[in-house]
Amino acid sequence: MKSVLVTGADGQLGQCLRKISDDYPDMRFEFHNSKTLDITKQGHLEAVFCDGRFDYCINCAAYTNVEQAEKTPHQAYKINARAVRLLARYCLDYQVTLIHISTDYVFEGANTTGYFPDDETNPINVYGKSKLEGETHIQELLERYVIIRTSWLYSEYGKNFYKTILQKAKLGDDLRINDEQTGCPTNANHLAVYVMDFIDKGLTTYGIHHFTDGEAMTWYDFAKRILKENNLEGKVRLEKARNYRTLAKRPENSILLPRRR
Repeated sequence: MKSVLVTGADGQLGQCLRKISDDYPDMRFEFHNSKTLDITKQGHLEAVFCDGRFDYCINCAAYTNVEQAEKTPHQAYKINARAVRLLARYCLDYQVTLIHISTDYVFEGANTTGYFPDDETNPINVYGKSKLEGETHIQELLERYVIIRTSWLYSEYGKNFYKTILQKAKLGDDLRINDEQTGCPTNANHLAVYVMDFIDKGLTTYGIHHFTDGEAMTWYDFAKRILKENNLEGKVRLEKARNYRTLAKRPENSILLPRRR
């Protein structure tokens, strides 16, 4: 039986993994949130790794508030970079294969056709830079690792774009949505299955992988899709918000492409 540690278990992906864990009877799971396992604290990691005897660690723990990262970069780097390095060291010492979740924001977004896993990275905000530094630490320390970059996650859990649009629409609020960024919305439930399959079917390819639901669109297009799926199209006002200003720069095009064939 394979033993799997899941960090950041209260996040979107963590909850999706927990939901389907019973579908994998040949795996033993140990789910930890930031209270039971704070990956920034060596004592927490020591206790969990010493007792667990894990084969795999799925790291869902991350600082994901892109705007706030610009105001508190030290916190973003603490969780997305330095803590990831510490986690990777424990994976190395205890011979645990690390599956780490990363982001499309490691790219600058100038390539209109999208990005392959081996394309050059160049993040343009603190969040992306901190996540890239975490990736680098993993690559420097480990041979047995999988970094999965994904984008625009949504699910029935937590706060996300899909739930926000749906809530506002049901309240009858007008929607002004940016149409100057293009990416691939990804259902966290689909990502959860993808991650599980890496373990269930046996890892054969280490390194960096990209996973999304594949269809590229703008945030405006995504909002329109959400309204249509929930029979709310035409019931609320939806308009494009041009020159929508944010503190953090966003990549204009962050389409993630699978590995080159």
